[in-house]
Amino acid sequence: MTTTASGSGQAPKKEGWINKQMLLSMHLPAISIGFGLGATVVVIPKLTQDLGEGMVAAMMVFILQQLGTAVAPLPTGYLIDRIGRRKMLLAGPILISLSSLLIVRVIVQDGSFMEILFYRFFGGVGEQMWMLSRLTVIADTSSSQQRGKQITSMFGVQQIGNLTGPIVGGLASVAVGLWLPFAIHSVIVILGVLPSFFIVKETMSKSSAASAGATPSWTAGGAVIGGPRRSLTMADLRTPPIPQVFLAQFLANVTRGGIFGGGVIVVYAAYGFGLSELEIGGLRSAMSLIGIPVVFGAGYIMDRYGRKFTIVPGLALSGLAMAFLALTDALAVHVSVFIAAFITVHFCVSLISGNMQTLGTDVAPPHARGAFFGVSRQIAQTGSLASPVSFTFLVSTFSYAAAFSFLAATAIAASMVVFFGIPETLRKEPKIGAAVLSDSAGTGPSETS
Repeated sequence: MTTTASGSGQAPKKEGWINKQMLLSMHLPAISIGFGLGATVVVIPKLTQDLGEGMVAAMMVFILQQLGTAVAPLPTGYLIDRIGRRKMLLAGPILISLSSLLIVRVIVQDGSFMEILFYRFFGGVGEQMWMLSRLTVIADTSSSQQRGKQITSMFGVQQIGNLTGPIVGGLASVAVGLWLPFAIHSVIVILGVLPSFFIVKETMSKSSAASAGATPSWTAGGAVIGGPRRSLTMADLRTPPIPQVFLAQFLANVTRGGIFGGGVIVVYAAYGFGLSELEIGGLRSAMSLIGIPVVFGAGYIMDRYGRKFTIVPGLALSGLAMAFLALTDALAVHVSVFIAAFITVHFCVSLISGNMQTLGTDVAPPHARGAFFGVSRQIAQTGSLASPVSFTFLVSTFSYAAAFSFLAATAIAASMVVFFGIPETLRKEPKIGAAVLSDSAGTGPSETS
């Protein structure tokens, strides 16, 4: 356990932002989850085609998964503050694994398309449980000048999983069957989370938990939202720049939700240009390889120079990349031009991978982080859900060009909100060790290494 300076009269030795425990408890699960998602996302268009469904049905698979991530944050944030971070951190990957295992049963036993939608929904719930608990642990245990690197590293190593996942999923589906990528997903997620059962410690402040019983939950419109710790009030959520952060998170996730989740870009590649699951898998893997150094570099820049140094240009460039994709449809270009646009949009989105979550941890009230992240992620994941929903509606009603133009507009709007509406949130802290800062702020103990 970390100790404070009061025990010895000396400042504790400053630890680096990465250690063995972080590698095993955060990076390894992120790699396994990224690998599994990458392996399964590229076969969904083919799976729906084999079931006699079209583009809208394929998008529904992604929409239901995003719906799971959108409904999970509020109850997850409540439970994180009520029962602790560790339990939710372990439960999320188990639910993800079970979801894919049940999809294997559906495919092998010729189940219904509705079952696949149902299980993908709960897979999305599991993803958000793990993500939200990890963000809370990072906020509990890290200093402001470490958060950018820690959060973006989590997304960066998930890209390592995405690097091999899509190509392995494409090869497995062609060589054996469409069920195999989902079986691989189920097994590898469990293997990735196993070390966490033994090394992850609870990071919720014991002092706050001990006084929790006398503190009522907070409400919004009569609905209980917060946990039994110190109240998270509506005044907290109205304190600038929190409303602007929420708006920026929503708009940014409308743009990038369909890229991270794969639904928008994969469906366009399959139905717009006729690419196979193996071809799409190869492209996704190649883009993950390119994105890894970009994500890690963005984290370093955020912690050294400021959050806005990557968020603003990353969002603006993502908007331009989406406009490029709109032109590939409007001008009926050759597939090679689409591949160039595919590369461009993945590169730009990598610049903002984890950045908005870092912004959220900077402004989170220390007395109710779980509940705050529940609200924050609820808003962000609603944006992610709006990405495939708006895309499906606009493609069905108008065209791919209209759909990508809308996603471009939301990215540009998000960059304007961050640039004009949010002051720099990076706070330079004295070099006295993250443990002293955490203890003095009442944030709770850090994990043991």
